[in-house]
Amino acid sequence: MTDHRSDAPRPVGFAVPNWTPPSAPKGEVLEGRYARLEPLDAEKHAALLFRAYQGDDAVWDYLPYGPFNSAAQYHRWMREAVSAQDPFFYAIYDKQAGAYGGVASYLRIKPEAGSIEVGNINFAPRLQGTVAATETMFLMMKWAFEAGYRRYEWKCDALNTPSRRAAQRLGLSYEGIFRQALVYKNRNRDTAWFAAIDKEWAALREAFELWLSAGNFDATGQQRERLSDLTGLVRAADDPSL
Repeated sequence: MTDHRSDAPRPVGFAVPNWTPPSAPKGEVLEGRYARLEPLDAEKHAALLFRAYQGDDAVWDYLPYGPFNSAAQYHRWMREAVSAQDPFFYAIYDKQAGAYGGVASYLRIKPEAGSIEVGNINFAPRLQGTVAATETMFLMMKWAFEAGYRRYEWKCDALNTPSRRAAQRLGLSYEGIFRQALVYKNRNRDTAWFAAIDKEWAALREAFELWLSAGNFDATGQQRERLSDLTGLVRAADDPSL
């Protein structure tokens, strides 16, 4: 029989004692060995990034904006994008290439819930697949958890298999599909959800630091340990489609 007494115990979430909401991103430069993330600035970055994206319109396929027909058009978009604090955009400088190679942002920033998302990730072809690209994602995750966020989210079009693979490689756990979540560019989007939480961060940080260490790469730059193997020990759930 079900106990309908008003004083019957009911399940509740675990206690979070002394919870203090973290601060929103304030524009700190995020400095790594291979990458530097600078708050996006239209005057400084727009022309350089527009050139980096030239020749591959596929980088815009799963973003709600772009491609852009001219540097001026991209500059106008960037001016509007940086006028808000959510999303909060960074320009990514690849130190080995000596050039800017993409952008990424924090968004859906909810300090009161301890939740923050990474998104608007747009790597130019020359940044894709590089150590700097991976370190970029590590630096953004590191800042979020060290600032006090409890949950770090990644969402993408469910048809964007490279993004789903990237989320899993970076150690974010698969949480499911939100069907017909959005309409963008006049087409449907089912959204795949991934996240990491604070109790996983220490192990994820260790995995990233091991992978990024100089000893993990041979004389030709080939990795000795795969990041996905290291983070696989931490992920709570894998994407069944991969």
